[in-house]
Amino acid sequence: MPSTLKRFKARALARPDVKKAYDELADEFDFLDEILKARTDSGLTQAEVAERVGTTQSAIARLESGSSKHSPSIATLQRYARALGYRLEVRLVKQRLTRQSTRPTK
Repeated sequence: MPSTLKRFKARALARPDVKKAYDELADEFDFLDEILKARTDSGLTQAEVAERVGTTQSAIARLESGSSKHSPSIATLQRYARALGYRLEVRLVKQRLTRQSTRPTK
């Protein structure tokens, strides 16, 4: 039997308006997953990353939360990446058009 969260997600995503909003956030969710995985793979806590970056643990928590109220600069993301032993790579990727519409897909 699926978990309550999985059932809730399935019901919510069955609604076209919710599915559309969820899909529009896919890139942001993917990025957040990537930075959390990088920190986990580095074996560092938020506090340890904060010390290396020169900020507070709460600032790192905000960065990793993806809060719409906080949009970190590229310089901040570069410092975060360096603190983990990574480098930041920002690319523009041409969107493809679907056959059913002229709206770009991700």
